[in-house]
Amino acid sequence: MLKKNSAYLLALLLFSGCGIINIRKTGEPAEKFNNYSEDLSISSLQFEDLPVPDFTDSEGAISGPINKDLDRRIRQITEENNREKFINGFTILIYSGADRERAFEVRNEVYSEFPDVQTYMEYNQPRYLVKVGRFINKIEALATYEKLNDIFPSARITPDRFLKNREKEEKTEENLDDAAAK
Repeated sequence: MLKKNSAYLLALLLFSGCGIINIRKTGEPAEKFNNYSEDLSISSLQFEDLPVPDFTDSEGAISGPINKDLDRRIRQITEENNREKFINGFTILIYSGADRERAFEVRNEVYSEFPDVQTYMEYNQPRYLVKVGRFINKIEALATYEKLNDIFPSARITPDRFLKNREKEEKTEENLDDAAAK
């Protein structure tokens, strides 16, 4: 049975390849339908236009439901941020070790090489940390890191938390020092 079916199939392929059996495409050329059109408006549903809501208030400001929700959420986020006393950010750690004298040497070296960069020294028992700068995101820290990395190859950018108002207090202290010097 299998031999008989394969013989018929082989004969069909042979005859169609030789042109004895002509397999033509059915259908008409596409140009014949160029002018075809059909009106479906009778069967389609018709809807009235929706009214456009007016979200302007008496002053002309836009105050739609989205804006009210957005304003409420912005106020909520602002209040949450104002309650937070710490900022999550990044610093550049240039020294971490137990040697107090070495920590002071590194801090003084940073002061002399980069006077415009803020340097902080912390003591977390049993080690001293010398950190440079306070940055909100890592990209901001990269420029300073590139400068420091030539002199301090062990420097690295580390996540840190610092007081939100500490920078304002330091600026106030600097202003007081400047006023006292005059």
